[in-house]
Amino acid sequence: MSEIVKLDVPIEAHDEQLTELTLRRPTVAEVRKIKVLPYKVDQNEDAVLDMEAVSKYIAVCAAIPPTSVNQLDLADLNKLGWKLFGFFMNAASKPSPT
Repeated sequence: MSEIVKLDVPIEAHDEQLTELTLRRPTVAEVRKIKVLPYKVDQNEDAVLDMEAVSKYIAVCAAIPPTSVNQLDLADLNKLGWKLFGFFMNAASKPSPT
């Protein structure tokens, strides 16, 4: 499962300018390697993004280098963070039978 996310501000990655990122669902192995979820639950039981973790997940799940993640506009970083959050809150869709 992946989602195309349009960027408000283009970034450079792999020697090209990107106006959108394809953000895929992380694997369990990737979550274990990063060792933290991209969100925390505060004392009011509200989800709060952990931007350091979000940045790591963006690099992995969008296949861009960390230096490109650092170029993201704050609005794009926030948008991508909530898309990642959604991957953790919803089960992956099952492949359709062929």
